[in-house]
Amino acid sequence: MNVSMRTLLNQKPAPLLLLLLLLTAAARSPITVYLAGDSTMAPKLENKRPETGWGEALQDYFDSDVVRIANHARNGRSTRTFIEEGRWQAIVDSLKPGDYVFMQFGHNDQSKDKPDRYTPPDDYRRNLIRFVNDVRSKQATPVLLTPVRRRRFDEQAKLYDTHGEYPGIVRSVAAEQRVPLIDMHASSGELLTLFGADASRQLFLQLKAGENPNYPTGVEDNTHFSPLGAKLMAHLAVDGIRELKLPLANKLK
Repeated sequence: MNVSMRTLLNQKPAPLLLLLLLLTAAARSPITVYLAGDSTMAPKLENKRPETGWGEALQDYFDSDVVRIANHARNGRSTRTFIEEGRWQAIVDSLKPGDYVFMQFGHNDQSKDKPDRYTPPDDYRRNLIRFVNDVRSKQATPVLLTPVRRRRFDEQAKLYDTHGEYPGIVRSVAAEQRVPLIDMHASSGELLTLFGADASRQLFLQLKAGENPNYPTGVEDNTHFSPLGAKLMAHLAVDGIRELKLPLANKLK
């Protein structure tokens, strides 16, 4: 090897060349969609099956070589506890430009009877705004989602809400901060109303005694989803991606 060739190889890459190499590497790596939320979205342990978080069904809509779903949602978490446990910072530290973060909280934030997770409305709003700003600071895209409905029907078989002012807070933050909003509260309400009081049972964790070894005495859960319910909720989220015309929609199967 001659001296000039050895000198060339030993030189550090020029800034422009280094930038091009980084951009090329980023273009080849999949977009990551991080999910931050509670049990309605979260992955489940085998001893809790057939309970299914709707976030578990989202990867089916994308080629994993192009879009990777990273489900960080966890049971029982509110915006407050998600921050306190370091789960939010773990997402922020992993973000790269072009990624997305889908944020759906509210079920536990509004639980006044559970002080370990309750988040007052003003704090909930501040936490959502912090989430948005943190994601944008990493050149990633925040997407806010209102909480999905619980299965609650009155004596006239009419669906009623249990989330109080919390869905409205998400909507107002999305409008004020100009953040894409997927209104799962509205769309899941329409879906449950379509199914009706009785047929909607099949969307939730509803089992008779002896039907599943994980629930020997049965279970009647009107918050957490069956595999079918999770799949339909994920479909509502995908509908929202399409309606918003996010660049991510071009990656859907």
